[in-house]
Amino acid sequence: MPHTGYAEAASAVQEAQAAATEAAQADEGKDASAKDAPASDQTEAKAAPAGMEAARKAEDASAKTMGAADKKSETQVDPRTANWSKTRPQEDEITANLKQYDGQTVVDVVFDGASDVTLGTAKAAVRMKAGDVYASQMLEKDREAIYDTGYFYDLYPTFETVPEGVVITYHMLENPVLASVRITGNTVEKDETLMPLVTVEVGKILNTRVLHENVQALQEQYRKDGYILAKITDMNIDRDGNLVLKINEGNLEGYTVKGNEKTKKRVILREMRQKPGEPFNSKQARRGMQRVYNLGFFEDVNVKMTPGVAPNAVVMEIDVKEKRTGSFGIGAGYSSADGVIGMLSVGDTNFRGTGDAVSLTYEVSGDDKDAHGYRFAYRHPWLDSKETAISLRVYNRTYEYDDYDSNGDLNESYMRKYAGGEISLSRPVSEYSTNSITIKSRDDKYVRHTGGTDAAKFRNAAWQEANFGKTNSITLLHVTDTRDNVYDPHTGGRVSLMGEFAGFGGDFTFQKFSIEDQRYFPVGHAQVLALRAQYGAAHGDLSYFNQFTVGGQDTLRGYREDQFRGSRMAIGTVEYRFPIVKKVQGAVFTDFGGAWDDGLVPDNLKVSVGVGLALNTPLGPLRLDYGRNKDGGRVHFTVGGTF
Repeated sequence: MPHTGYAEAASAVQEAQAAATEAAQADEGKDASAKDAPASDQTEAKAAPAGMEAARKAEDASAKTMGAADKKSETQVDPRTANWSKTRPQEDEITANLKQYDGQTVVDVVFDGASDVTLGTAKAAVRMKAGDVYASQMLEKDREAIYDTGYFYDLYPTFETVPEGVVITYHMLENPVLASVRITGNTVEKDETLMPLVTVEVGKILNTRVLHENVQALQEQYRKDGYILAKITDMNIDRDGNLVLKINEGNLEGYTVKGNEKTKKRVILREMRQKPGEPFNSKQARRGMQRVYNLGFFEDVNVKMTPGVAPNAVVMEIDVKEKRTGSFGIGAGYSSADGVIGMLSVGDTNFRGTGDAVSLTYEVSGDDKDAHGYRFAYRHPWLDSKETAISLRVYNRTYEYDDYDSNGDLNESYMRKYAGGEISLSRPVSEYSTNSITIKSRDDKYVRHTGGTDAAKFRNAAWQEANFGKTNSITLLHVTDTRDNVYDPHTGGRVSLMGEFAGFGGDFTFQKFSIEDQRYFPVGHAQVLALRAQYGAAHGDLSYFNQFTVGGQDTLRGYREDQFRGSRMAIGTVEYRFPIVKKVQGAVFTDFGGAWDDGLVPDNLKVSVGVGLALNTPLGPLRLDYGRNKDGGRVHFTVGGTF
């Protein structure tokens, strides 16, 4: 179902990539929920071919002045640059002389200070050569072109008038010979990853054009891994040719939370994947916002990046809009067997704002004293710092059960009582994978016959003994869930592997195994292709109520609930989902599959097609489906949506 709140939250983090960078650099907040804000790259300013003083002012951002000496320490000053600055004219003096030679013939172009290594490169860079008519604009372009070769720290022209015209001399100061390269400040990216990206050659004259490309590659490596604030903040080379590249990775300074009137702050912050003080990572921020929205407590989740106190640091502001999580219901119904049936339920998926879930349901019949029962469930999602969750279910219920054959015809109706409980522990083994164990004990009892055409079979003592009794089991489950939104997935998938082992003093000994795979693919604008496949097999003493069941809303629409049973099962679904209006989604689907005991035959596989309607309401997702098989159709309604 279309949950616009999550879509905005996910896009907010993505768009915050640009905003976070601006906030840290410009020291002003940027709302990350603005639509279509592109992720901006951090670019370095390009210094004009001015004098050494001007070049030094831009050395932290200029690709041409990366070879400048460290101004902060006199002991690090290169003697070459000190001598150079004594004889170099001021830039305004150089500029004032450029135009007075316009129109004269260039007699010669001399390169003073270029070594054999760089002389050919410098000559190839200039376009104005001997025999050409001198033009000041062309000279400025040539000067820029020499800079762009990357080999020169500074250069300036002088002119000599001769009878034939003018001689141009470029006075050039080469970059130093590179002795070593070292990267500092990197914590999340290791030297083994970054150093191969630095291709300037040790033992040769430093080429700042190549170094500029290396800086971009280093920052791109960080951006690729989600560290969008990381940048090279300082590049210094000492008089011995040792180059140091200093990286500021851009830290997450902290979190602020707004809008959580009921939900405790810690419930939200424990879902975030980064701790304050760590380098900010947009991928982890996006994942954190997914987890917050997937809690199911909020209609909307937005994020804003604001600058921190420290340079190049940000504070992540999380703004939530809570929705109703508590429920209270009183209901009544009527059946021919039980007469008037009353139901009372109370629950909260965010109990007292702690993130715990609790529910209690009680049912009673006014006409049948046997028809009554209760169900209680409780879940605590964070038992410890490793995100261990514990769940408890207790139930004791007697109700009328309708048993249908594979053709959908009623065999018998009888009162079934089941009582017991189960406890589950789960713990994530990675960001997207979780293992769990469930210990269950359930006692099934046949109470009495209430109707139907096959009473003799169901009243048979041997059949009752084979299918009613105590089941004690341990279930192991592994789930890998990469869905972007558990309520309305558009990308990713969910894979589950289950094994249930029964015995342990119970009346039945069996093993059940199943595997299920769900996949979601975006198609066009806000449309989704959803695929599902599941297979299960069981061995051993499998009772009637421990068999696999197929049919109904969750497995095979268009058929009765649990219409097919067996020790084997397989189902598949292809569903196309599309938006109709805000918070309303349509679907067309086909389901296929079945359940069987003695080997798969074509008759075991059933097929249905249908249409569906999904609504996102304050009470949660609602789903209405109409499925049709070759014998007819059936309407299905559920709270909580489908797969």
